[in-house]
Amino acid sequence: MSVTTLPSPASSPSSHYTIGMIKDEVRQLVETGTVSRHQPIYVLCEYIPAREWVCVESELERSDYLLRDHIGDLVSCETWDND
Repeated sequence: MSVTTLPSPASSPSSHYTIGMIKDEVRQLVETGTVSRHQPIYVLCEYIPAREWVCVESELERSDYLLRDHIGDLVSCETWDND
């Protein structure tokens, strides 16, 4: 089984993730079926290294996301090719 994790930002030792980076990564996890839109955001900690999770959690909180919110709330803006 292969586990995908967020890449570490190379800019500084104190990693900083933007909400855009997080949303892009989560969108990929949803598209590959690794996580469901109906799961709570806190399940993402299984796919992000523990040392990085603190930074991700802080960015989510700054953007007014709660860990109990659904992943679908985080990736709500999706485009459909067959509309």
